This record gives sequence, C-alpha cells and structure tokens, in this order.
Amino acid sequence: MSEEQIDEAKAEAFADRFVGIIAGASLALMTSVGDRTGLFDAMAGLSPSTSAEIAQAAGLNERYVREWLGAMVVGEIVEYDAANQTYRLPPEHAAFLTTAAGPDNLAYFTQYFPVLGNVEDEVVEAFRKGGGVPYSSYPKFQELQAGETSRVFDATLVDVTMPLVPGLVERLESGIEAADVGTGAGHAVNVLAKAFPNSRFVGYDFSDEGVAAGKAEAAEWGLTNARFEVKDVTDIAERERFELITAFDAIHDQREPRAVLRNIAQALKPEGTFLMVDIAASSKLEENVGNPWAPLFYTWSTLHCMTVSLALGGEGLGTAWGEQKARELLTEAGFTRIEAERVEDDPINVYFVARK
Repeated sequence: MSEEQIDEAKAEAFADRFVGIIAGASLALMTSVGDRTGLFDAMAGLSPSTSAEIAQAAGLNERYVREWLGAMVVGEIVEYDAANQTYRLPPEHAAFLTTAAGPDNLAYFTQYFPVLGNVEDEVVEAFRKGGGVPYSSYPKFQELQAGETSRVFDATLVDVTMPLVPGLVERLESGIEAADVGTGAGHAVNVLAKAFPNSRFVGYDFSDEGVAAGKAEAAEWGLTNARFEVKDVTDIAERERFELITAFDAIHDQREPRAVLRNIAQALKPEGTFLMVDIAASSKLEENVGNPWAPLFYTWSTLHCMTVSLALGGEGLGTAWGEQKARELLTEAGFTRIEAERVEDDPINVYFVARK
C-alpha cells in the first residue's frame, strides 16, 4: 500500500495552528502567574506605567514583572507604548482578568494548568498500567475549586440558580430540609443557609478538609441552620427526608455515580427536587467539536475527574459524560421528570432539575 499523499497546504495550516496552541499554553501559564501575584488587579488601577511602577504597585520584584510583561505584550493581553516604555491593561481585558470581574474572571481558570501538570507523570503511568491518580495527588485542587465556585455561588446561587425551580424560593423561605452532595468546602450550603434562615441545610463530602472548611465558615457567619458531615455519598441512608438536594459539578467524578443518584432519589421526599449542575457537553464526541470549552473538559477529565474515579475502582464517567448520559443515569435512578436549564453567562454548565 502506498503512503498517503500529504496535502502541503493542510499541513502548513496545521503547523501554524499548533504554534498558536503552544503560544496559548505559554500564555495560560503566565496568566496564572499574573492572577496569583495580583498583577492584573494592580494594573487595572493604574494609568500607563513603567515596569518599575507596576512592580511597586503590586509589591513585586521588578525584573520578574518586566519579563512577565513581555509575555503579556507579545500575547496582546497588555498594551505597550515603546516610546515611553509604559504598559497598560485595557479595561476591556481587565473585565475578564481581575478579581473585580467575579465569575467572569477567566484568569482564575489558568491556575488549574500548573496543578494538573504536576500529576502528568502519574497519569502517564496510568495510561500504561491502568488505574488512576488519587485525590491525595491534588493538594491544591479543592482549594482552587472552592475559590472558583465561591465567586459563582456569591453572584448567582440565590438570585439565579434557585429560581430555576418554580416555587423553590418560596419553599426555602418558609422552611425545608435540604442537602448538598459532594459539598467540597461547603460554601454553597452556607450561602443558602444565610439567605434562607428558616430552612435547614446539610453538606456531605468525604473530604475531612472540605467539611472542616464548611464548618469553620458556618461558625464565622454565625449560622445555626447549616451542618456538615464527612460521608461517602454512595452510602446516604436517608429515606424521603429532603425536599431539595443539590450537587454542583460533583456527580461525574464519583466512584459509583449510579449508586449516588439512587441514594439521592431515595432521600428525596415524593415532591422533592434534585438540582444537579454539571458540565454542558454532549455524550457524543462529534457534537462537542466546535465547542470552545470542550478541549478543557477532556483535559480536565484525563488529568483529574476521570482518573480520580478510576483510582477508586470507579466507573470513570469523565467530565464530558454529557447531557444524554446524565439523563440516562437520572432515569435509571428513578427520576421521571428531568429538565435541562441553561443560565445566561454560564457556558460551562447545564442545570438539571429532576423529580421522581
């Protein structure tokens, strides 16, 4: 069989595109540095400034700041006036790179890449031998997730997410029992408990550190209607107790997602609601082509979500398990009414409202 002929134009186009990928990866790492050091926040409050002035405003070493600025300028993130040797962060860019941007701060996402890169050797070994990489290999991951989701919960949980379920806000105001599965650091529970003091909330997670963080925040806020338990959520023994159960990006990386969903269905009262927020993807690979977030989903999955499930001997659904698979598992668990809602300005998640 003769070798396949190469389309030179297609090859050159791919090479050019791949150089862009390398440049983007480089800028992602440098953006993470800028986010962690507060450089974007410092520059947002400055008029065009020299590297020394920016370093002073951020309390950082000028030589490092100057080199970082070089990456930002050639990456067209920061503007540069060569005549005056001054740098400027345009407000249109600051709107997606600073703490003040809240949930729109895209720079925060880049902090995941160094964390995921740290487990590359372990993941490569799993490629060869199977198995997975345990949660213990990601000491900073939960902290990052807590920071990311906290911004979203503060901005949208009470006023945007809860109203997706008709009548839910009124029931929460009157007083119901609710649970959050895979609660992490528990911020969602505490935000809801503060907003709806007549309701009672519990957060379940198998992480001692996460539960401790949730308890500490609840104590700091003076909440008496929020509690947290270290619990394997495949073993929730409650029956028809809760009117609301939530799970925020927590189901797809469970060891036994089907068991978790069955337990959630059993723990709900007959008129209760399960609100499951998970990744907005299709279960069909071909339908994710063209989704600008899809490369992140599959990367996140390979280097974290899928592998931590497999490390526990789990199903390894993966981040991009998709809406079709989610509906299949929800139906299998006993949910008969399933609606998929989308929230404006949230391209990453789909909001499933499921009832028995």
